Amino acid sequence: MRDAVIVDAVRTPVGKGKPGGALSGLHPVDLHAHAIRSLIERTGIDPASVDDVISGVVGQIGEQSGNNARWAALAAGLPESVPAVTVDRQCGSSQQAIHFAAQGVISGAYDIVIASGVESMSHVPIGSQTAGQNIFGAAVTERYPEGLVPQGISAELIAQRWRLSRGQLDAFASESHRRAAAAWAEGRFAGEVSPLKAPGPDGSLMQVATDESVRPSTTLEVLAGLTPAFRAEVWQQRFPDIDWKVTAGNSSPVNDGASALLITSSETARRLGLRPRARLHSFAVVGDDPLYMLTGVIPATRKVLDRAGLSLSDIDAFEVNEAFASVVLAWRAETGADAAKVNVNGGATAIGHPLGASGGRLMTTLLSVLEQTGGRYGLQTMCEAGGLANATVIERLS
Repeated sequence: MRDAVIVDAVRTPVGKGKPGGALSGLHPVDLHAHAIRSLIERTGIDPASVDDVISGVVGQIGEQSGNNARWAALAAGLPESVPAVTVDRQCGSSQQAIHFAAQGVISGAYDIVIASGVESMSHVPIGSQTAGQNIFGAAVTERYPEGLVPQGISAELIAQRWRLSRGQLDAFASESHRRAAAAWAEGRFAGEVSPLKAPGPDGSLMQVATDESVRPSTTLEVLAGLTPAFRAEVWQQRFPDIDWKVTAGNSSPVNDGASALLITSSETARRLGLRPRARLHSFAVVGDDPLYMLTGVIPATRKVLDRAGLSLSDIDAFEVNEAFASVVLAWRAETGADAAKVNVNGGATAIGHPLGASGGRLMTTLLSVLEQTGGRYGLQTMCEAGGLANATVIERLS
């Protein structure tokens, strides 16, 4: 049977997703193209040999619309003959792109695929594609007559249901920054990040080489001073029992970034003289309660472990997207995962969450962690809007 392997993975530094952010001077296509171009250069493959480019983008509007993957592939210098497609599974879009790429290789439909993703939240603010729109229609509205809620409210509902205190959320966020800052200081991100030049506020090109949102000086005292971000009157009236505790500090920021992975089969890699870094072992995607929305990571983890024939103790490193601290803490409470193995080099609370790029960013970091620790199996999972979640198990190849 054919398998699917990751030959290499790369990401850009992650910039703050606002005007003046380190990467805000770049068009989303050019930001995306940098990750793809870096991947081609690192692997040395013939760009014409790529069967498809499958990319995740969440805000498919404005500068990120019109099949961003196609324009990024062309901007990266790939031949016009190489096709490309953009997918949207919300925050898990580039993790889904990895799944589609691997499944295409395993089926024999592809030999070589680039799975990538981008989000420039300084250019396309979160929610731009749905602003002012009724995205549910009559039947969904009838099925959920009390109404669905924004993700921040879901994060509050999770904190309430799992009895997570404000102190726990802030301690988790502080530790994320500590781990990410330590990883940068010790050079653990060096192999996965491709620096780039971006226009600064005065128009001159500046070298961007590190993640802009990581704050080494973050303390519990600083985090404790932040006010709840989603405590609006309309939500207080609907949920009078919530003890509001989700803040900007214990949530992921808005960011700009891109990521890219080269996926092929072991047979093709041998033929081309490529050395795979990991095997894509097992995949899962689930649906869950769209009100709580972000809890899908729990059943997704169980499902992918069952498909892999592995137990939690077999996993040497976990990457669980830190959209909100409450999501990862609830996941840990339900799974019993060892906190020391979860987001070893910090997570999205510190590094950032450029939506469409985050699945690829997490996978790139997971590969680094397995290689740095000598681990064999890694598990990645991400919550996604609408009550969805992807999960992936990879096996490091020595």
